Amino acid sequence: MLGPFILVLAAAAQAQEPTPANLRVTPEARALFERDWVLMNWALKFYDRDHDVLLSEGEAQAAAGEFRRIADTDGDGRVSTDEYRAARALILSRY
Repeated sequence: MLGPFILVLAAAAQAQEPTPANLRVTPEARALFERDWVLMNWALKFYDRDHDVLLSEGEAQAAAGEFRRIADTDGDGRVSTDEYRAARALILSRY
């Protein structure tokens, strides 16, 4: 389930300085939001700028970047299963 999203994050980590500009969001990564109602509701609440209840590439990229910032607690550029679960729980409790 997390494979494609982790691949996107790992690819971004290979760059010297991951930034929103070099963090590409693939359709597979966008699908992460579509498969997880907690992340989708969070992403729509904070990143659906045009309020069309869809995540465009830019909106998904911004949401994925912020999720990565929240989830990657050890700073290794990857989101482990435990980090994913902890970040999801944080988002569920806070937002």
